[in-house]
Amino acid sequence: MGFRCGIVGLPNVGKSTIFNAMTAAGAAAENYPFCTIEPNIGVVAVPDERLDRIAAIFHPEKVVPTSIEFVDIAGLVEGASKGEGLGNQFLGHIRNVDAIAQIVRCFEDPDVVHVHGKIDPLQDIDVIETELMLADLDTVTKRIQKVEKQAKTGEKEAVRLYPVYQKVQKGLETGRPVRMIDLQSEEAEAIKDLCLLTFKPVLYVANVSEKEISSPPDSVRQLKELALKQGAPVIVISGKIEAEIAELKGDEKKAFLTDLGLKESGLNPLARAGYKLLGLITYFTAGKPEVRAWTVTNGTKAPQAAGVIHSDFEKGFIRAECYHYDDLIALGSEQKVKEAGKMRLEGKDYVVKDGDILFFRFNV
Repeated sequence: MGFRCGIVGLPNVGKSTIFNAMTAAGAAAENYPFCTIEPNIGVVAVPDERLDRIAAIFHPEKVVPTSIEFVDIAGLVEGASKGEGLGNQFLGHIRNVDAIAQIVRCFEDPDVVHVHGKIDPLQDIDVIETELMLADLDTVTKRIQKVEKQAKTGEKEAVRLYPVYQKVQKGLETGRPVRMIDLQSEEAEAIKDLCLLTFKPVLYVANVSEKEISSPPDSVRQLKELALKQGAPVIVISGKIEAEIAELKGDEKKAFLTDLGLKESGLNPLARAGYKLLGLITYFTAGKPEVRAWTVTNGTKAPQAAGVIHSDFEKGFIRAECYHYDDLIALGSEQKVKEAGKMRLEGKDYVVKDGDILFFRFNV
């Protein structure tokens, strides 16, 4: 699995339409609030042309990309944290995702009602962020109540955690998402088990009309200005275009994109933005049976990268045979990579690089 991404937004912003297009899972996408009753989950292969080019050299029996799991919950409304609407019932389903993609409506359409009666991305974001903060505040307050008595009796772990929880509580009460609170690394580690929603990295997906994909409206500019202050990426997508792309394959899809002046589907930049946001990289394993992409965090050492494949690989790690994708493409075959002296033997301290092609040696 590459990473898990929760999808949030107000009702009728195009969440389920985009989810359908990304995952081809057939989630309902009707023109009324709370259409999504149960959370929709779909796993999507991450587009990576490097995988295709490696496969073209090795001619494997199987090609396996890395993937993203999308979790789409019911639209949130003002008061969701207090039980309004349905979205609050499903916040638990996105507590364990790695990142949150907030779908923001930037398109005008008189046939699709907006819950606030107008297009205002900043107001929409404020509503969603407020509800997520209120849900987090409830979680932190309950945890404080649990450890407060223990801290007063001198219980060591409670004494350590109590001030951290108080710091987070105070930040939330002043309207700051947890990710915007100045936490030291040990404080951030201390609250990991709370799975706080506003502690997760966020990216914004601006949903525009088909006509506006090449020339986004002013609402997208407003969204980008807000995101810049937060250090969050913005991906501009047309849900309707993505829905049409999802129905096409091969040359038809290429022709459709060309006619629209687009180089790729919206999933590609969304995946790249998610990987960058989470500090993820991709390495490959390649052979006749299989060419496969694997996802690890940037800075991962070889034994831990091997452990992504199987825990036994990490436990019994001896060394990794390593070369880079760029060298394979430049030279044309693994044998030529060896002959050129580009293949290396790396040990336990080797930090895996994006685009590495690895073969692990290990003891059983």
